[in-house]
Amino acid sequence: MRFLPLGLSRIVAPTFLGFCLINGFTFGVDLGLLTVFHGVLGWPVWLAITLAYVCAFGLSFALNRTFNFHSHAAVGRQLVLYIVAIAVNYAAFLLGVGAGLTALGIEYHVSRVLAGACEGVFMYAVMRWVIFRDSGQGQVEGAGEPDLADGAFAGVEGADGAVGVPAGPPVEPEGGVVALGDPGDAAGGPVGPQARGGGRE
Repeated sequence: MRFLPLGLSRIVAPTFLGFCLINGFTFGVDLGLLTVFHGVLGWPVWLAITLAYVCAFGLSFALNRTFNFHSHAAVGRQLVLYIVAIAVNYAAFLLGVGAGLTALGIEYHVSRVLAGACEGVFMYAVMRWVIFRDSGQGQVEGAGEPDLADGAFAGVEGADGAVGVPAGPPVEPEGGVVALGDPGDAAGGPVGPQARGGGRE
């Protein structure tokens, strides 16, 4: 994100940039497989598009879930939602736009690129707000829970300045020596030589 020009790092969502990088790679895989299936093996366009699409989007799901959205939710439910999304995407954009443009005489690579632009917008929206909507909402384990050990002594400073020592009565230094109170100090008893001298003046 740091390398985006013109202040785009403040506008573009990190997941969108990750999606573009990952799906740019998987789209290359898609086109490569499409070329092999149709251009080399001579399979029908609809079959070549379908097989290349399934392979590329299976890879896209795994990479986006792991490296982009960092989702830890149950993979089963996400996979079901993803299959529904790619089914809609397949019918609307791949067959509707991709195969449709090819049937109209447009070169099949160009048709696939135009269909890919449409499916990119659709699939990112579905991934971010439907399939992986749990990403970034989880809390760190233990966050917000008070630590009883810390709470008991938080902000408490003992006579020697050590933090974490229960508070006691104030201790006055005498002759450069710190006088430590006895257990009776907590009950309000005298501290220092008055206590030891039995109240002598």
